[in-house]
Amino acid sequence: MFNQRKTSTLLKEMSFERFGGTAEELKAAKLIQDALSKLKLKTKLESFPVQMGKIKKAKLEVIEPVKMEIECTAYMCCANTPAKGIEAEFYYYEQVNDVNCKQAKNKICLVNGYVNKKLYKEFVKAGALALISFNGNIDFPDAYDLDCREMRPTLSEIKALPAVNILVKDAMKLIEMNVTKVKMTTIQDITTAKSHNVICDIKGSDSNDVIVLTAHYDSVRFSKGAYDNATGSVCLYALADYFSKNQPKHNLRFIWCGSEERGLLGSKAYVEKHKKELDDIKLCINIDMIGSTLGKRIAVCTADMSLVHCIDYLGKVVGFPISASQDVYSSDSTPFADVDIPALSFARITPSGAGDIHHRYDVLEHLSDKYLFEDINFILEFTKRMATAYIIPVPRSIPQNMKDAIDAYFAREKEVKK
Repeated sequence: MFNQRKTSTLLKEMSFERFGGTAEELKAAKLIQDALSKLKLKTKLESFPVQMGKIKKAKLEVIEPVKMEIECTAYMCCANTPAKGIEAEFYYYEQVNDVNCKQAKNKICLVNGYVNKKLYKEFVKAGALALISFNGNIDFPDAYDLDCREMRPTLSEIKALPAVNILVKDAMKLIEMNVTKVKMTTIQDITTAKSHNVICDIKGSDSNDVIVLTAHYDSVRFSKGAYDNATGSVCLYALADYFSKNQPKHNLRFIWCGSEERGLLGSKAYVEKHKKELDDIKLCINIDMIGSTLGKRIAVCTADMSLVHCIDYLGKVVGFPISASQDVYSSDSTPFADVDIPALSFARITPSGAGDIHHRYDVLEHLSDKYLFEDINFILEFTKRMATAYIIPVPRSIPQNMKDAIDAYFAREKEVKK
């Protein structure tokens, strides 16, 4: 099968912060390469550019009704303000609707939750000057770090605005104090760095077809990323371990994707760079978060419903409790599905409060060797059946309902037929 001891060792070695485009991410890539070299497998690093921002100043000041400073971080790669900052009326932009949009013009606005492309587009269209987001939990104010968020290219291509993030306790304070005017200052130098995909090929015995296996190996800031997604990375290693000793019929390409947490940048870069090779890829198998002590197993298929039935059938045959569905999963499977390659993601999703992601509590202590190895064994069993199939049975197309779901995921506007 695969070497459980070496898999566990790699998981422990990878449990450190490894934000996309940093030296720590490259260190993790080298760890993966070293582990694969010991299996006598050749690897290569493919670099791709990512933006980085060196924050020089981030400041949020209440001007009226009292003067005070609110702790904040600037969005990496957001727009710079003038050196003296920008001063404007404060407005609580609760949601995207006509009233909020009309009242946001020329104001510095507090927004709820995660700033996605749809919200941001309407926010810019409304004429808002700058945004304030927040994170944390008001019931556990000391349990969360102040997030260092990023203005991703999908947002800045609309228009880069000054933006800061604060803690939820301070967001509530702004509302409770009936703040009417604030001043924001964001100053940073934006540079370009390199992130990397780690690629390893295992040649099949009798086929030109390719199955791509993916998992991201980066983490967010402040997180060791044990669950998200060192577990997926070591699962990929375990599969490579098995197939290095048991040649598949079809070609396997393993891709440890960089900078997934920054907007699926590694898988997007791979698909863009390898356009001429995409026709040979018949399936993408992605692993993102497995092995949690508490949780439920899922397989999300952006593909024909027959793949959903296949996984459901296999689970029942081998006695593995998994829920398979047809949908879009926010991970490196989606850029492949976006170019008409059937794709699926395996995960073990934790219930709320039992091992959350994207903060400092994503640690090894919330993982289980028992469930990790069970998850890997099932994913291996499924992959074996695909990799040794006479014909890879998944239809090489994406149904229209999934194409529509992918467009919605990327917040694309549909063309209006004239």
